[in-house]
Amino acid sequence: MLASTSRYRRELLERLGLRFETASPGSDEAPLPGESPSATATRLAIVKARAVAGRFPDALIIGSDQVASCEGVILDKPGSHDNARKQLAHMNGKTARFDTAVALLDATSGLVASRVVPCDVAIRRLMPEQIENYLLREQPYDCAGSAKSEGLGIAIMESLRTDDPTALVGLPLIALTELLEQAGLPVLG
Repeated sequence: MLASTSRYRRELLERLGLRFETASPGSDEAPLPGESPSATATRLAIVKARAVAGRFPDALIIGSDQVASCEGVILDKPGSHDNARKQLAHMNGKTARFDTAVALLDATSGLVASRVVPCDVAIRRLMPEQIENYLLREQPYDCAGSAKSEGLGIAIMESLRTDDPTALVGLPLIALTELLEQAGLPVLG
């Protein structure tokens, strides 16, 4: 069970070849005062998994969340062209951190395990018209930090540093594969 309505997470989980359903967790995603981005991502991944546990009492439930930040500024999903332009202008020539957490809840036992996978993304020095062209072509308004590495967003990036490139897209499959194996559901049988 994937506690998410994100098409990006669904597409990533499909790569593992497992049968699964999706459910909306409908949980509040606001950070707590003083909470670090990685702590927020981890807490929300667990909250999302627990939010659907009552509907799926015998399932292994996957929750995931990503928090992007740059120089202390949290970069949520922009939702609009103007907000995306502001985010990219803020990140221009800098390195942004994307903390992506995954949690696996065994709804039967109530046990939960989680991992957070950081990804540092250096953004190229871009001219305002390059930012505008990117936004018009990609329209990444539903992506934290306004950047989609699986699409044209790779062209605005100078480098990526992470142990798991799928973390940047929204679901760290290497960490998830380990969690599933520990829970008795090895991906490769």
